[in-house]
Amino acid sequence: MAFSFDPQSGGRGRRRYRPLAEINVTPMVDVMLVLLIVFMVAAPLMTSGVNVDLPKTDAKPLNQDSKPLTVSINAAGEIYLGDSQVPLPDLVEKLQAIAQNDPERRIFVRGDKAINYGLVMQVMGTITQGGFSKVALLAEQPAAAPPSPSGTPATGTPPARPGRG
Repeated sequence: MAFSFDPQSGGRGRRRYRPLAEINVTPMVDVMLVLLIVFMVAAPLMTSGVNVDLPKTDAKPLNQDSKPLTVSINAAGEIYLGDSQVPLPDLVEKLQAIAQNDPERRIFVRGDKAINYGLVMQVMGTITQGGFSKVALLAEQPAAAPPSPSGTPATGTPPARPGRG
């Protein structure tokens, strides 16, 4: 605790010290900076989900207005709504409960690239039969393809030819 000297005593005899009425902000700033660093490190680790190896695509990402619901199918063929496993017959009922019967709610379907395509289509069909119209498949974005030695991008498309006028 900090004290201040009382000049009215004249410096003679017994000195009187009074508590200093200033706030020391440095310890508070130190604690806040440590908390900020802890939360910046911990926030990315708090995201949870089912491990799914997504296939790659060149499609552009969609603009999203609200947070979509995510249905995942892992390599074992198990269906998850968010982080909880759901049997296929109960999927629409749980989606409707979460979406509060909003058929315009966006639903993303993530399927592991090692599973049968028919299972993904069966899950999507079940969701659309439940009344949801905005159902989309998710895929992983590939890394940018390096240009080929001829100078054209390695996309498999021939270079553009100049046309006539």
